[in-house]
Amino acid sequence: MKVTFLGAAETVTGSCFLVEGGGKRFLVDCGMFQGKEEKMNEQPFEFDITSIDFMLLTHAHIDHSGRIPKLVKEGYGGPIYTTKATADLCSILLPDSGHIQEMEIEWQNRKRMRAGKEPIEPLYTAEDAQLSLKNFQHMFYDDVFELDDNISFRFRDAGHILGSSIIEIWLKENGGTIKLVFSGDLGQKNQPILRDPTVIEDADYVFIESTYGNRLHEDTDNRVEMLNAIISRTVGRGGNVVIPSFAVGRTQELLYHLNILKEDKEHNYLKGVKVFIDSPLAISATKIFQDNPQCYDAQTLQLLKSGDNPFEFDKLYFIRTSEDSMKINEEKGGAVIISASGMCDAGRIKHHLKHNLWRKESSIVFVGYQAEGTLGRIIKDGAEKVKIFGEEIRILAEIEDIQGFSGHADRDGLLEWLNGFTSKPKKIFVVHGEQDSARDFAETIRERTGIEAVVAKLGQTVQIGMNTAAVAGGDTKFDMGSPGLSEVTVRIMQVKVDFMEAMDALYDKITAGEITADEAKNVLDEIKKAIR
Repeated sequence: MKVTFLGAAETVTGSCFLVEGGGKRFLVDCGMFQGKEEKMNEQPFEFDITSIDFMLLTHAHIDHSGRIPKLVKEGYGGPIYTTKATADLCSILLPDSGHIQEMEIEWQNRKRMRAGKEPIEPLYTAEDAQLSLKNFQHMFYDDVFELDDNISFRFRDAGHILGSSIIEIWLKENGGTIKLVFSGDLGQKNQPILRDPTVIEDADYVFIESTYGNRLHEDTDNRVEMLNAIISRTVGRGGNVVIPSFAVGRTQELLYHLNILKEDKEHNYLKGVKVFIDSPLAISATKIFQDNPQCYDAQTLQLLKSGDNPFEFDKLYFIRTSEDSMKINEEKGGAVIISASGMCDAGRIKHHLKHNLWRKESSIVFVGYQAEGTLGRIIKDGAEKVKIFGEEIRILAEIEDIQGFSGHADRDGLLEWLNGFTSKPKKIFVVHGEQDSARDFAETIRERTGIEAVVAKLGQTVQIGMNTAAVAGGDTKFDMGSPGLSEVTVRIMQVKVDFMEAMDALYDKITAGEITADEAKNVLDEIKKAIR
């Protein structure tokens, strides 16, 4: 059997894996590329869409689900198996993504028309996304589904967001059975609302995420008090606390903690502070959270039984209209503004950043991962100014990053999950992590567990047998023999990755003062010649 890495390989976005085995071809995830890899969404799929028999979806986040409407639009008509909560969340996330595609293309086409260029089509529309939802089929956690005599699979709780899953897959070939496990995105233990990630006892081959594979969440134990301190001093000086937050998962966790803080007498000042959830998507997602208590942990279920809804409290305002969103910036007494998108690349958060980044009395608080190339990452990394809606904004606000709110397990959390295997995997493939994180984590796995671990590379195909797994065609970034990957497509993808790596290296040298402006220009000229 074969597994081809078509996304989330030495990057954290675009999750997509093509599995060929048990007489079938199927996908695990079909996510959107974000940040510096965003242009890759426009590339054609690297496989014959009509040859795909079915798809398994780990969870609803756009970097795992965001190209499903494109897949269906271009001819895929098979089932998409996932949990009920994931399907519910996709019913709002995918149409919203389609709406964003339409708005961005409309803006681009206005510029193209002024330049005398032909208009272009969006990746997909909100209507395309709505139509793709018909392909979803609900599964329950822990139930083994036998697709046929050769393939069965099971969804287990990943503890990352509502409905998120680890997927176990059993494939029969040549008289034997091989078990693959895709971790999806693994959550931290002891998080509110959701249960801990399920411990898997055995697997032949594991595909594990590495988002925080070389880092620890140092703020885990005191993250709520850190948030409280930031709100206290910001409101005290008359500023707003602006929190870019993912509409699904992070927003609901923040509501949970703010609910507890507002009811605690020690934080009495918070009773008078207004909290705005300025994201129609986050509001809809919160409703879906309320409708899926089967995913809750015991503590949250107990809260509900006691009559305390963790997603409701005094002076909490859910903002749906753009008019009401604009009015938030008229607040003078200090407020908490939670808005999407979580990486600041789209949505209403950009308006709140525009109105607050230049204010010394305000604070911008990051509570989630910021991918390379996103506006959130640029701000978090210490930029002095940024451009928002074409206007240059100086950054004077207090910038804070509380890693303890991350929905991903850190290095030790990932290792703890791997150590739960009583029957050790033959090989581990490290995916869904930026280059340094993935490589460091692979090395840590080898050192601490003795299991062979390799970093997956984009476009690479691995041939998997009962006892061995090897790169098809040699240890290269892109396997020219991979089914569905044309030579031209592979070369384009290789050039893209090489160019990105070269640009990253050049940027590092410039910021470190290792190279002058003239030397940088000469390097760029050489790169241009090489591409031509």
